[in-house]
Amino acid sequence: MAEKVKLHRPWMVAVWPGMGHVALNAGYYLLSKLEMGVLAELDAGDLFDIDHVEVKAGMVQPGRKPRNRFFVWNDPEKERDLVVFLGEAQPPIGRFPFCKQLVAYAQDLGIERVFTFAAMATRMHPESSARIFGAATDEANLAELRRLDVELLEEGNIGGLNGVLLGVAMEAGLHGMCLLGEMPHVFAQLPFPKASLAVLETFSTIAGIEIDFSDLTEQAKNADEQLGELLARVEEAYGRQTGNEDDEGILSSDASESAEENELTTADRKRIERLFNQSQEDRSKAFLLKRELDRLNVFKQYEDRFLDLFQKPG
Repeated sequence: MAEKVKLHRPWMVAVWPGMGHVALNAGYYLLSKLEMGVLAELDAGDLFDIDHVEVKAGMVQPGRKPRNRFFVWNDPEKERDLVVFLGEAQPPIGRFPFCKQLVAYAQDLGIERVFTFAAMATRMHPESSARIFGAATDEANLAELRRLDVELLEEGNIGGLNGVLLGVAMEAGLHGMCLLGEMPHVFAQLPFPKASLAVLETFSTIAGIEIDFSDLTEQAKNADEQLGELLARVEEAYGRQTGNEDDEGILSSDASESAEENELTTADRKRIERLFNQSQEDRSKAFLLKRELDRLNVFKQYEDRFLDLFQKPG
């Protein structure tokens, strides 16, 4: 962990992989558009294990544990700094002690409020607007959710670290909320950027941070068109499977990615390199790079290099 730094009234957002890539996509967008820089890396000790190794061109690559990094944005207006904690995976065991370690560092930074992002799967139609659901740790945050017309998660549970972190934070005297973006349960394993956009729009309103959402809006529009075409083919073959009922839905933040990575063409690699060069010059363009890596299904191959773009403060 890096040396303690001085931040101004900071809030923290914590994101992990999960259903629809909702949380991570939102986290990466904040990193890019706010041009954040690496603050520290959390050493989780033996809570993580190595369950696979990569193979490239027939050669076995050294195994490595998932990384857990903090990124920081220093507000030029001196209103409120923002810390984003980005975890590559959730620990299979010891989630409570992991969150205690994370909260302890947050307290050292002077974090005043903690947010987690997640997905809420319902029977929504892919072309419908994504609703925002929320749960808070205290009455003040609950009142804020009500004021923003966020639909409250009246009962149930928040799976994984998205919920455990807030419980640990509350015990330590920190408060905050979980914002859950709605997505279609029939496409739970596919990216759904519309939910990420809805989550970030709500968060930016709460935080009073101006963010350019044009790239994320375009990504959501493109995904809507692709999912709409896919759903039409499914409905034609099997009959209508989804509707617009207001079902409470299914909450999950532990989804894993199983799709095989694509083989890149020479043109693909050149385009990726060009986008890396552009992002090194202007980190606000990094989300365009990530969107292309996601489209080609090769983000995992480039993840470390992508996050290295944020090594120095913005």
